Amino acid sequence: MASKLYERGLEMRKKVMGAAHVEQVLAGTDAFSQPLQEMVNEYCWGAVWSRPGLQPRIRSMITVAMLTALNRPAELKTHIAAALGNGVTREEISEILLHGNIYCGAPAAVDAFRCMREAFAAADAA
Repeated sequence: MASKLYERGLEMRKKVMGAAHVEQVLAGTDAFSQPLQEMVNEYCWGAVWSRPGLQPRIRSMITVAMLTALNRPAELKTHIAAALGNGVTREEISEILLHGNIYCGAPAAVDAFRCMREAFAAADAA
């Protein structure tokens, strides 16, 4: 049985990332990845993203900046798409990535801008 934290996290995750995306990720789990998805729902989305201290729009901006710093393009592309859904403008995303060029380095920023273009193209096609 899922905990209240899991349920709250799943609701927030679907709100931010889109229900179709979350359902696709969860449908692709197996015995090895299921515990990770449970932790992601409970802790990332239930315990942190659901806190009242920051609105999802701000959390999206922070997440885009952090994923740029960590140079995690797969997650960054997904979170750029989510940021658009949370009301972050394309111009704001571009500014976040430009800022990242200074603090994270050009290679991370180049990858981040590639992710941004792909996420924008997918949003335009949808």
